[in-house]
Amino acid sequence: MLSKLRGEIYLLSGALLFSFNGIISKIVLLDGLSAWRLTQIRTGGAFVILFAIYFAFRRSELKTNRKELPWLIAFGVVGVALVQALYFVAIERLYIGVALLIEFTAPIWILLFLRFVLKKHVPNSLWYAIFLSFTGLILITQVWSGLSLDKIGLIAALLDAFALAGYFLIGDRLGKTKTSAAIALWGFGVASALLFFTLPAWQFPVEVFSKDMELLGRFSQYSLPGWVLILWIVVMGTIAPYLLVVSGLKILSASTASIFGMIEPVLAGMFAWWWLSESLSGIQLIGSVVVLLGIFVADKARVKAGGH
Repeated sequence: MLSKLRGEIYLLSGALLFSFNGIISKIVLLDGLSAWRLTQIRTGGAFVILFAIYFAFRRSELKTNRKELPWLIAFGVVGVALVQALYFVAIERLYIGVALLIEFTAPIWILLFLRFVLKKHVPNSLWYAIFLSFTGLILITQVWSGLSLDKIGLIAALLDAFALAGYFLIGDRLGKTKTSAAIALWGFGVASALLFFTLPAWQFPVEVFSKDMELLGRFSQYSLPGWVLILWIVVMGTIAPYLLVVSGLKILSASTASIFGMIEPVLAGMFAWWWLSESLSGIQLIGSVVVLLGIFVADKARVKAGGH
């Protein structure tokens, strides 16, 4: 009983930190740092710190073989670099809660991939999940009025959902031979290496670290140096919640853990409403609830179908 409670506390704490990180990330993005540069510093910083931890205490988990390497590279590119960069593009242009709701439709795309590409049997509840999610998205985007949301942000959030589906699918394949910690560490490493050269690290706008950034919303009269906010994103918005979630997953079942994962867009929306006054209309709130129901149904079906 106490062990289960501890696992739930780990997952809830991880969801809280991941959710709150959306606020801090949006502050940095709106102050001028690009989504790709923020992804670069986030993945690079997380890799350096996590590598030091695992090299010192769990070095054996870092080993891999030639057969796994292509999948680890794919995981780093799709599951880490693209997921994070597209998320940053989306929250810069959309309300944070809306961006996360769209991203978290990933279980639906996983089930569709399992059904139509891998030709696997999936529960009939998939179709209910699709109906609920797309009905909710129609309400959120208000398509009858010509789309009330930023189109680039909307496309980024949808592509992010596809990338997150790839994260789960590739991670599931790698999880047969590697621990989740090792997979994540390799993912951060591959993403860091990719972005180091595609966005030359020696051209990084280092002035962002010393720049005072306005905290926006209800705290707009205050500011903090860029390095403080970026350090938060790396440590408290990436490493700490990641370690909490991994610890929780070791204790709880995948189906229980998935319910806690659904809390993230709700918490993110609440934080954004409180801090940034990102409020939705009544129709959009109803749509958000409908999407969450669709995600819940799809995630339950995903666990049953084996698409962890």
